Amino acid sequence: MKAYYAQMTVSGENYYIFSTKKGLLFVGAPNHDLDEIQQFYPEAELVQDQSINQKAIQEITEYLNGERKEFDIPIDIQMGTELQRKVWLALGGIPRGTTINYSELAKKVGQERAIRAVATAVARNPLMIVLPCHRVIRKDGSIGQYRGGSEMKKDLLRLESFS
Repeated sequence: MKAYYAQMTVSGENYYIFSTKKGLLFVGAPNHDLDEIQQFYPEAELVQDQSINQKAIQEITEYLNGERKEFDIPIDIQMGTELQRKVWLALGGIPRGTTINYSELAKKVGQERAIRAVATAVARNPLMIVLPCHRVIRKDGSIGQYRGGSEMKKDLLRLESFS
């Protein structure tokens, strides 16, 4: 599979984004290396292409700058189990400016007894920011972990609550 990548910078943070001809495939964590995608798509053949990623760059930049509330870019979810893909798509249904806990998300996807599996699926979300896994918190209200770091998760939640 070819993964077309581009680098973008927002507020001093560098991100790599990857797409296929079908849509956005992967959003890298800020200031991580290009090879972060290999943890998700080890077979990916990387090809640099700014143009195929231009719409994703624009929308993610606008979102991170508080100028966009929703994403209109097509996505391409190729990896993951059926449960993981179901969880990832359910993330998109969590309203902006709100949070839910892992138990609530497990119920949403019809897997109320599989909370750990749902939490693992959230952690493996290849499209952070776009499929908002930052909106999922622990049952006790604590922030939990995030591939981009707990500070980024807090920043995204603050951004959404004020814009």
